[in-house]
Amino acid sequence: MIRAKLVLDRLLILICAVATWQVCSFVFGPQWFSTPWITGGRFIASLLDGEILHHAQFTLAAAAAGFLVGGLPGMLLPFALRRSPALTAMLDPYLIGGYGVPKLAVAPLFILWFGIGLGSKIALVASIVFFLMYFNAAAGVKAVSIQLLDMARIAGASEADMARHIIWPCASPYILAGIRISAPYAIGAAVVGELISSNQGLGYLIQAAAMDFNVTAVFAALIGLTVLVVGINWILDRTERWLLRWRRTEATRVRRFRAAA
Repeated sequence: MIRAKLVLDRLLILICAVATWQVCSFVFGPQWFSTPWITGGRFIASLLDGEILHHAQFTLAAAAAGFLVGGLPGMLLPFALRRSPALTAMLDPYLIGGYGVPKLAVAPLFILWFGIGLGSKIALVASIVFFLMYFNAAAGVKAVSIQLLDMARIAGASEADMARHIIWPCASPYILAGIRISAPYAIGAAVVGELISSNQGLGYLIQAAAMDFNVTAVFAALIGLTVLVVGINWILDRTERWLLRWRRTEATRVRRFRAAA
């Protein structure tokens, strides 16, 4: 019942958004706001002829490669620094400073270094995802109970045992949250890189349509981008629920224990 109500509420929001879009098209004119129906037709046509799929694949490839290049080191670095608080304290100002630099400002450097192809987009995505994953993973590592680690050491657990059975399970919700946060940023960074300079990708498709004053094509590409982000978020949500299913099982056991007591 609750699930059905949620679906209906989301459908109602979508209907309201489409209605608002139609009103804007009527008020401002189709040259500024293409109607939802014309845009939907253009999106379906682009989908059927493979144009939008081709460009979406390029954007997804750049985002995925950049996510791996930046996200994996960002996730692992806090685990490597865990046993060296002094080194962590030394690196923190530089990591915070690097995170604070607008990545759009360094995008021209990536284009100069790697060209207008896939390399510059991967570098831009990696420069954003690295910091997002690092700070989320660092928060997870810091959240581990010191008392729990001390008890494990007294019991004879090795560092590898503690990392596997204590630190990783405690940090995994933070890491998975970092992945869900970083994924839309990765797609967005790839699109921004394509908007600046590219000959492929959804960003290029949007830029080319805008240069031709083709509002319908711009909106159609934006729909494709939205579908891509929502689809990735749905996959990550289901993956996170599956990986953290042990937490729900543990919570159920606690509730049953309290009820029995």
